[in-house]
Amino acid sequence: MSPLLFALAAALGNVVGALAVVRHLRRGLRFIDGCLAFGAGFMLAVTLLGVLPVVFDGSTAAPLCVILGYFAVHLAQHVFTPHFHFGEETHRVSSAAGDTALLGLTLHTFFDGVAIASGFMVSGRLGILLFLAVLLHKLPEGVTIASVMVAGGHSRGQAVGGAAVLGGATMLGFVLTERVAPLAQYGLALSAGVTLYVAASNLVPEFQGKRGWLTPLAFFGGGVGFFVTERLLQGWPP
Repeated sequence: MSPLLFALAAALGNVVGALAVVRHLRRGLRFIDGCLAFGAGFMLAVTLLGVLPVVFDGSTAAPLCVILGYFAVHLAQHVFTPHFHFGEETHRVSSAAGDTALLGLTLHTFFDGVAIASGFMVSGRLGILLFLAVLLHKLPEGVTIASVMVAGGHSRGQAVGGAAVLGGATMLGFVLTERVAPLAQYGLALSAGVTLYVAASNLVPEFQGKRGWLTPLAFFGGGVGFFVTERLLQGWPP
């Protein structure tokens, strides 16, 4: 299966999440909300155990690239964007909030595509692991942008269009990684910082205040899911 198809499937996750919002699919939204904790655990495990050992072994500039990726997402989502959080927006916000959230998420989604492309450049196994890590947060990402735009007074069509823009940024990141030398060289390290931020600083705060055992079990289950998936991929072509 072509790596491009994996990137396309991940990009479509944004649109699926947005459609769950505009069509008021409550069961789908509850399922996506449940993916937050599992996705955070899976993403942390992939980044710390699958990606960082590779990037630190291959380049002396890798640690700097990782921290730059981490800081860049914080700058885009929480400095330049006044109102942002993962998950469904349930309160009325200004029209500008949807526009700035879209801009803030575009950088992050661009590096989602870079992550998938860079992973497949290392090995098929790492590419699939990063694809799954990206896909798991693409659904709540689509919910986020669509619900913020609708809460800001945008139409449902514009909300889905915003999610499509995020998916397009992912595809752009994927395509450019193979064509732009700096991205091919440093993209995996930069995307590691981006993924680490999304998992630890975006997703974890969204659920860590919830009571009960279901959420922490899902979070730990995401970590276990990484090991299970990695084992299942042992026979995948390198």
